[in-house]
Amino acid sequence: MFRRWFHRVPYHWRRYALIVNHIFDPYIAVFTTYLHRLFRMIACMTYEGALNEPEDFPPSNEPVMILGKEYDTNTELDALRNDVQSRIWMTYRRSFPQIADSGFTSDKGWGCMLRCGQMVLAEAMIRRHFGREWSWNAETKDETYLRILRLFEDKKSATYSLHMISQLGVDEGKLIGEWYGPNTVAQVTRKLVPYDEWNSFSVHVAMDNMVIIDEIKQSCLGTGDDRMWRPLILFIPLRLGLSELNPVYLDGLKKCLSIPHSLGFTGGKPNHASYFIGFTGDEVVFLDPHTTQESGSIGKKSEEVEQELDKSYHCTAAQRMPFLTLDPSLALCFYCDTEKEYDDLCNRFRAELIDGESSPVFEMCNTRPDYMKDNYTFEGAAG
Repeated sequence: MFRRWFHRVPYHWRRYALIVNHIFDPYIAVFTTYLHRLFRMIACMTYEGALNEPEDFPPSNEPVMILGKEYDTNTELDALRNDVQSRIWMTYRRSFPQIADSGFTSDKGWGCMLRCGQMVLAEAMIRRHFGREWSWNAETKDETYLRILRLFEDKKSATYSLHMISQLGVDEGKLIGEWYGPNTVAQVTRKLVPYDEWNSFSVHVAMDNMVIIDEIKQSCLGTGDDRMWRPLILFIPLRLGLSELNPVYLDGLKKCLSIPHSLGFTGGKPNHASYFIGFTGDEVVFLDPHTTQESGSIGKKSEEVEQELDKSYHCTAAQRMPFLTLDPSLALCFYCDTEKEYDDLCNRFRAELIDGESSPVFEMCNTRPDYMKDNYTFEGAAG
C-alpha cells in the first residue's frame, strides 16, 4: 500500500525524499539504537524494582490475615511472606504419564480446581504432622515433608495424584479433561481418603449449607470399642449469590478465614479456580495454580533437579483480588486435629458466624432435622 502511494508522488519529490533519506539514514540508525537501549534500561530498572519490592503485600495499616494468623505489613512483612511461601503450591504440570487412555499428559487449561483441592489436602497434612507454625526453606529435607509431596506426584501410584483425582471424578459425572467445581473436588477427596492410612483423615462434606454437629463427630470417631479421633477435614460447599457474590456474605467469609482452624477455601471465577488463603481489607489473598511447570519426582531431594522441583512447590508471592469479583460458588475448608479442636470450632461457628451474623454463610444444628432425614444414606463423610 505504501509503495503504491509512493509511486503516485511526482518524480522530483520522490528524488528529493531519497536524497534526504540517504543523508540522514546513518543518524537515524544511531538514534534508534540509543532509543532502543534506553527503553531496555527503563524496562530492566522497572523489573528489578519489582523484584526488590513485590506488590503482594504493600505497606498498609490494614492487617493481613493468612489462614487464621494476623500480620502487620509495616512490622511483619518478612514473616508474612515466609508464611505464604511455606504453603504447598500446586500448579499445572506437563510431561507426566498419560492419564488412563485419555491422551492427557498435561492438565493445563482444565486442572486448576483439582490443584486447588490438592493444596487444601497438603495444608491439612502440614497441620497434621508439623502444626500451623511450621515454615519451609530451600534446605528442608525432612522425610515427613518429602513423603507429603510424594503423595501428590503426577503418577497413578500416588494416592492424591491428578491421575487418581481425575479418574475418580468420572464417578461424579466429570470426564477427564473437564473443568471441576468446588463440590466435585470435595466429593472426590472424600472418596480418596480411605486409601491413605498414613494420615487417617476423616473427610466430611456438609451439603445443603448445613453443618450437623453430631454427624461430623460420628464420622471422625467411627464405631466399635476403639473410638479414636481421626483428624477432620471439613468441606462446606456454598453458593453465596446467583451470578455474583452477594455482599452480605463478605463479613462472614472474612470471619471464616480468621478462624485458626481454617484451611481457606476453593473457588474463583468461572473456569478459573484458585486457592484462597487470607485477606486484607476487601481483597482476598490467593495462590494461583495457573502456571505450567515440569512434572517430576521429589525423591530424597538429594539431586539438583529434585531440589529445583521442591522449590516449584512454593510460591514466592501471593496474589490479591477484590472479594466481590469472586464467583458465588465456593467451598469453605477447615481442619481439626483433635476432638477438642472440633468442639472449639463448633463454638466459634455458633458465636461468630451464626449468632454474630444477620446473614450467616451456612446453617448449623446439633442433629439432623426431621425434614432432612428422608433417603439419607450418610454419604457426606468418609474416613
